Amino acid sequence: MDPATAGFFTKYFIIPLSDLLDFFANSIGNSYGISILIVTIIIRLIVLPLTLKQYKSSKRMQEVQPEMAKLREKFKDNPQKQQEETMKLFQKHGVNPLAGCFPILIQMPILLALYQAIVRNPHIFSHQFLWMELGKPDPFYVLPILAAATTFIQQKVMSAQNPMNKQMQSIMFIFPVMIFVMSMSFASALPLYWIYSNVFTIVQTYFLYGRSPKTKGGQAA
Repeated sequence: MDPATAGFFTKYFIIPLSDLLDFFANSIGNSYGISILIVTIIIRLIVLPLTLKQYKSSKRMQEVQPEMAKLREKFKDNPQKQQEETMKLFQKHGVNPLAGCFPILIQMPILLALYQAIVRNPHIFSHQFLWMELGKPDPFYVLPILAAATTFIQQKVMSAQNPMNKQMQSIMFIFPVMIFVMSMSFASALPLYWIYSNVFTIVQTYFLYGRSPKTKGGQAA
């Protein structure tokens, strides 16, 4: 990647992250597998304040769900009135239904840059880590299995906080299968990154939601 010819996103996001991967690898015995772990954790910690903001917004939304259900039942034949009363309810409790989306939108470019830094770093793709070459698919399918399993667990623990409809539940099973299939043919560095990121999310979700007081319905209060 040549900074002189690179675009804005590549120059100021992807290349610095790629250099950071090289720095940590060179500092810990030329281990890019560990370097990917370190940089993944650093990035996730940087965006943690945004995640906490998203968590607080989600928590407020959960708190008004019972009242929203009553409004849907009361005004089921009058959608316009239902919408008006719902907006009043949001204003009363200081809930912004779009607030949870903003942190996600801000995080996506950062995580995408890390993903691209891993894909486009030639040192990573020629590196041997444990039993695999990071630039080639895992010959024993250990990483695809772990990537799919951690993806499923991540979705499971997150969905426990937000009950899903049947369509979303089916996606929860389809997505891990897609991850497994893709990981079978992708360079090992990518499912390795997914595993690290999934485990971080699982642990993060436990500390955010797992220790929160529960309501009778089992939801975080």
